[in-house]
Amino acid sequence: MMLSTTDSIPDKKIIKHYGLVYGNTIRARNIGRDIAAVFKMMAGGEIADYTKMLAESREQSLDRLMDSAAELGANAVIGIKFSTTSMMQGAAEILVYGTAVLVE
Repeated sequence: MMLSTTDSIPDKKIIKHYGLVYGNTIRARNIGRDIAAVFKMMAGGEIADYTKMLAESREQSLDRLMDSAAELGANAVIGIKFSTTSMMQGAAEILVYGTAVLVE
């Protein structure tokens, strides 16, 4: 599956548009990570557990986006965008969306 943040893929001709596809996940922090993060905030620096959690969330959302596109018969998704929303204290949604297309 080809993925692009642009509205086209260089050297590829779009032969069919399938429309909007998306993938999302909602993740909540856990108490163990929160305690470690408090100490890290006092000392300064990256909170590696949160960085890892967000990276995993982005990958899971992209996997779901690609699955949705493949179900339609697409072999590419163009115009990809990411969005995040706080759902409640301690939980956030990662959403990725784009246009499923068939390219030559």
